[in-house]
Amino acid sequence: MINIPFLPERAGKPRTKGITMMMDKGLSLNEAENFVSSSGDYTDFVKFGFGTALITKNLEAKIKLYKEANIKPYLGGTLFEIFIIRGLFDDYRKLIDKLKLEVAEVSDGAITMNHNDKCKYINILSKQVTVLSEVGSKDAGVTIPPEEWNSMMKTELNAGAWKVIAEARESGNLGIYNSDGKANKSLIDNILFDIAPEKVLWEAPQKSQQVWFIKLLGANVNLGNISNNEVISLETLRLGLRGDTFSQFLPDSLK
Repeated sequence: MINIPFLPERAGKPRTKGITMMMDKGLSLNEAENFVSSSGDYTDFVKFGFGTALITKNLEAKIKLYKEANIKPYLGGTLFEIFIIRGLFDDYRKLIDKLKLEVAEVSDGAITMNHNDKCKYINILSKQVTVLSEVGSKDAGVTIPPEEWNSMMKTELNAGAWKVIAEARESGNLGIYNSDGKANKSLIDNILFDIAPEKVLWEAPQKSQQVWFIKLLGANVNLGNISNNEVISLETLRLGLRGDTFSQFLPDSLK
């Protein structure tokens, strides 16, 4: 890229911050190849959304493709819950090994799970793979107090999670967001009071949410649930190459 002053620095992969997670909701193998060709350099993780991995064709070929591009694929948290509610945790672990995955997501957004049990799953899986644990419910009727968000995040990190995911669903209208898609500022401020920002992967499927987090935490904020056709657009937001963040990284003398 041309050397242009006052653009934020972005580390190369493997990144520990400034992570972009793309949600694969059933891309064909050809679509995945095209995605890697255009956006692979800007993508750190690919999540096979919800339970799509069980019915996606050419899953193992896609996993191989992503891994060869230095992208870490993993199964959506809902699939983890599908196994857990049926008492199939060991089968889930075997599936991870069979698919040669290096990352697993632990969540309880669709089922009721004792938090101590959730932390046990995290701890066991953390000895097998890198664990991302998701906090927040997928049920709009469930309200989690801010202090409970913080407590769960800290406990799950201590149990072995590499990072915690702040739930928003693929629609981006619950969890850390209000029903209109706008950020729940008081909840997010409360999380950041206790949890280091680089330890959180914020789900932000909407452009306005991505802009909001970049303005709050900078170019190297961790963002997830990004559509396959929005990864490049997100990278331009991170770098101030788009109108929404054009002035974000400029010195005052140029604004």
